[in-house]
Amino acid sequence: MQIKSASYVISSPSFDKCPKADRPEYAFIGRSNVGKSSLINMLVNQKSLAKTSATPGKTQMINHFAIESTDKEKSVIASWYLVDLPGYGYAKVAQTDRKIFSKMIENYIRKRENLIHLFVLIDSRHSPQKIDLEFVNILYDGQIPFTLIFTKADKEKPGVVKRNVDAFLNKLKETWQFLPQAIITSATKKEGREEVLALISQLNQNLK
Repeated sequence: MQIKSASYVISSPSFDKCPKADRPEYAFIGRSNVGKSSLINMLVNQKSLAKTSATPGKTQMINHFAIESTDKEKSVIASWYLVDLPGYGYAKVAQTDRKIFSKMIENYIRKRENLIHLFVLIDSRHSPQKIDLEFVNILYDGQIPFTLIFTKADKEKPGVVKRNVDAFLNKLKETWQFLPQAIITSATKKEGREEVLALISQLNQNLK
């Protein structure tokens, strides 16, 4: 897949305020400060499409970006939405706001009819975090299709990254029959970019 264009559309406070569900949609979510904006910018090959911030918890709306892409042969043009969802689990956000964000996220994931796939971002620098495990278990129980994206692989030694990724997947193995696909990424080195885009391209083709 090649990204031909990527543009900001709208920021919505709830799923029912989102754009018309007229094309496939792929959403990205993760714990605050997991590197979501950097990953999105890397995927679309732009420096500032998604706004990065030194302040965790900055994304508090459902942000839609319109994407035009072509397949490897450049013969098929696809139109789809890339969605940047609010981060979860940021302690300094007021408790009432956290509840609002949680309900916003839950409603979007469960009710957005054109949501094809969710990408859950996990910081590869850390051992398995309880909040990440709880979130993906909710998705698993709800039969929500998703892929794990391990971020910031360039920030640690490869051995540490592998150990943390394996530890996370082994935690899931304790109760899951099947594991989700997992992709290791680095926004700085553009690692994992082709794998993520290839997956979206395949999912788009499966809709035909």
